Amino acid sequence: MADPSTSLGAGRAGTIPGAAGPLEMLVDLPAGRPRAGVVFAHPLPTEGGTMHTKVVYQSAKALARIGCVVLRFNFRGVGLSAGTWDRGRGELDDYRAALAFMAEQHPGLEIWAAGFSFGAYIATTAGADDERVCALIAIAPPVDRYEFASVKLSEKPKFIIHGERDELISITLVRHFYAQLREPRELVEIDRANHLFDGQASEVGEALVDLLEDFSCTKP
Repeated sequence: MADPSTSLGAGRAGTIPGAAGPLEMLVDLPAGRPRAGVVFAHPLPTEGGTMHTKVVYQSAKALARIGCVVLRFNFRGVGLSAGTWDRGRGELDDYRAALAFMAEQHPGLEIWAAGFSFGAYIATTAGADDERVCALIAIAPPVDRYEFASVKLSEKPKFIIHGERDELISITLVRHFYAQLREPRELVEIDRANHLFDGQASEVGEALVDLLEDFSCTKP
């Protein structure tokens, strides 16, 4: 069992056990009983990504408003998290540790895997292969840099949000990627938005609410 001081219901900050050592985490709680648990991964650590990145923050708050308990955490070597950057391999292990923690703290609650940019690759890849995860959420997925092989094969519901003017991963590439995904799937394009959604991070939160407010993995 996890240390009670880091229980999702016990507070908003703490640590979770990871393969490279403790991982710093924050939890956003809904007003009432949670209907889903979301594990949210942040952008590339080598480019300054953290669990405090604006899109991650706005997304976590939006998901909490629609009844989700949201666990966001810093990958190894970021903030107070132990370890060092591992080019995605160790970061996948970090995400799996966060999934395990969420599942332990909220047994029986459906779990959604979510992430932004590099975090979208990590979350959807780990989530596609984990039977505890029933939905995949990718914000600005770097489809030109990673294969996303397991995501393309997955029959779990997939939600993608991307900026129309993303200067790093073109919307054309994302549309091509989206076309390769199996149903069910949904794509939202945010007008005029760049990769970091500068000045439009709140629109990402609004898009998540529109997509997921009435969603449940158990609905027919």
